Amino acid sequence: MKNQNIVPGIILIGFGIYYYLLQINLVLFDQFFTWPTLMAIVGIAFLVQGYRGKDYDSILPGVILFGFGCHLHIVGRLDIWPDHLGAFILIMALAFLLRYQKTGTGLFHGILFLILAAMLLFYDQITIWLANIESGLAAVWKFWPIALVLIGIYLLFFNKGRR
Repeated sequence: MKNQNIVPGIILIGFGIYYYLLQINLVLFDQFFTWPTLMAIVGIAFLVQGYRGKDYDSILPGVILFGFGCHLHIVGRLDIWPDHLGAFILIMALAFLLRYQKTGTGLFHGILFLILAAMLLFYDQITIWLANIESGLAAVWKFWPIALVLIGIYLLFFNKGRR
């Protein structure tokens, strides 16, 4: 049976610790006294509800809220972290794929979001790659009439089963 008290319990514990640390003005956690931390706390509550409470539909909002909260903390602190829409879509893809792992639903959405995130995050590299392919295809495209001739010869002389 699903325990419905997990989410509010963890949110109250998390918010209590958050506001206690804020009240005692602990310098060590000064950079975490922002709203993305509260979003991550709510996400953790949903994740615990999803995995420990076996309410697997809570995995999706849990990963999204926790992921967005962590992303908003990390984006200003790590230069290698992408400050891009693709990062949010990647988090959503991860949420769908983790939910699929437990429920068996959402694989298509997860893969679709994963492809979209990859296209957005690596747009510059993809356009360079496609430009290289385009120049190669332009050279090959000049010879398409020869392909028609070869197909015609095959159909006339080598495809004996159709006669």
